[in-house]
Amino acid sequence: MRSSQRGFSLIELLIVVAIILIIAAIAIPNLMRSRIAANQASAIASCRVLNTAEVTYASSYNIGYSSTLLQLGPPASGPVSESAAGLLDSVLASGAKSGYSFAYVPSILDSRGFYNGYNISAAPTQVGVSGTSYYFTDQTYVIRGNPTGTASAADSPIAN
Repeated sequence: MRSSQRGFSLIELLIVVAIILIIAAIAIPNLMRSRIAANQASAIASCRVLNTAEVTYASSYNIGYSSTLLQLGPPASGPVSESAAGLLDSVLASGAKSGYSFAYVPSILDSRGFYNGYNISAAPTQVGVSGTSYYFTDQTYVIRGNPTGTASAADSPIAN
């Protein structure tokens, strides 16, 4: 009398697990690079959005550029105003988005107390994990990048 056995042998299961581990070892670094590239593209796009919001704010309220990112954000309730212009979403107005933190510094204060300039720096929240490059923009609306450290007005503009 013959006994019928069903299932996989231990060797077959080990081979399948080994193949899965090899594929994962190849795929995970590529996935991380893709995530970093997406975060960096988002940071550049956010710098463009911030520049556009500043131009809109300055032309809408005729009081120069905003003094904080929160002034460009949505109002808690009620209509938009110069203290909550509704030009940015609440995430970007908070100063962090897609693995990057944004530092906003108003500059060039005139005699009326209005800001005629600003600096925005974008830095990865975890260097090498959420991004590798740093970005900078100001009232010239040129976005500059630096792959090794904090970007400034002296760095080269990024390609479009």
